[in-house]
Amino acid sequence: QVQLVESGGGLVQTGGSLRLSCAASGGSFSTYTMAWFRQAPGKEREFVARISWTGGSTYYADSVKGRFTISRDNAKNTVYLQMNSLKREDTAVYYCARARYGSGYDPKSAPEFGPWGQGTQVTVSS
Repeated sequence: QVQLVESGGGLVQTGGSLRLSCAASGGSFSTYTMAWFRQAPGKEREFVARISWTGGSTYYADSVKGRFTISRDNAKNTVYLQMNSLKREDTAVYYCARARYGSGYDPKSAPEFGPWGQGTQVTVSS
């Protein structure tokens, strides 16, 4: 069973940047779509970005489009989320997740992903 471990969260001021990493171990990574989700206090978990197993296709939530960039390094079994121009409303726990099925599967919503990492806190202050 693959395990996912996020890192890179922290406290940053409005307008600042952070780079999140998600390292996979113990299972398949390179042939699976990967995604980032986030959950703010009192809110539902929401989709942020996803990247195809080749890295050739990416998709973003409207709220982060143009500010966040998802990428992956299959040689390192790692997916990244570069977050620029951060806003207070980006404050949340960020989770990475792997698609439930491998290449050719095009997941879009949270139930189509699993396993999940434990999350990393991102706090944006003014």
